[in-house]
Amino acid sequence: MNTVWRLIDTGPLSGPENMAIDEALLACFDPENSAPVLRFYGWNPPALSLGRFQDSAAVLDLNRCMADGVPVVRRITGGGVIYHADELTYSIVCAPRHIPHAATVKESFRILTAFLLRFYQGLGLNARYVVDAAPDLSRLGERTPFCFAGRESFDIMLDGRKIGGNAQRRLKGVVFQHGSIPLRNRVATGIAYLREPPAGLDVAVAALADFGVGSCVDDLKERLKDAFEEAISSCLQPDVLFTAEKSMADRLGVKKYLTSSWNIGGEEVVSQS
Repeated sequence: MNTVWRLIDTGPLSGPENMAIDEALLACFDPENSAPVLRFYGWNPPALSLGRFQDSAAVLDLNRCMADGVPVVRRITGGGVIYHADELTYSIVCAPRHIPHAATVKESFRILTAFLLRFYQGLGLNARYVVDAAPDLSRLGERTPFCFAGRESFDIMLDGRKIGGNAQRRLKGVVFQHGSIPLRNRVATGIAYLREPPAGLDVAVAALADFGVGSCVDDLKERLKDAFEEAISSCLQPDVLFTAEKSMADRLGVKKYLTSSWNIGGEEVVSQS
């Protein structure tokens, strides 16, 4: 019997709101009793997100970000900077028991990105995992300040170009993963805020519009739902945030994700309770 997952679509929100909800879903999840969660969201206004351990001043031109009014928020996952604009973002919260046949963390990552591979292929695109598509595997996992410039084994390539990025974190027996599905290619805009923009990145990464895929978000969400249910053998049931999740997200939004101590300095500034 297929496992029932909660499907929470919060629509486009600000960077602090999005990251607060992601952390609240993780913190409120009981690995023994909670139903697993798939969340869809977008970003309004566009924002830059830093990986958990990045040095913001070393990576970003913070003065330019401020001058242009581009918000900077820090994620609870690692990895590099992402410029979030014209994209559909997902997050997953589950227990290891919800991931069939995942004996290792790396295997769980493959399983939890399989729906993306199926989604892209369902759009008629030549989608493959990096580990299957890249002729040179020596650079897999190489650290880079910009997320889309790096390549992990189960990142996804479209005709040799990387699309989106994904990151996973585990906390107290709970698996959290989120990732991006770029609708239009805004890499050139994003890398302008980096202190050292990587060369040639605008042609090394991809978005759906680059392959003639329209950006009707509702249609893409339906395709993602179908791909997820098939890939994970699940049944998605539309839901909303529980009261406890909403309350925690509101607290985290104000006391953490709207503070420079966390977003710029990377300092934990509030307990979750």
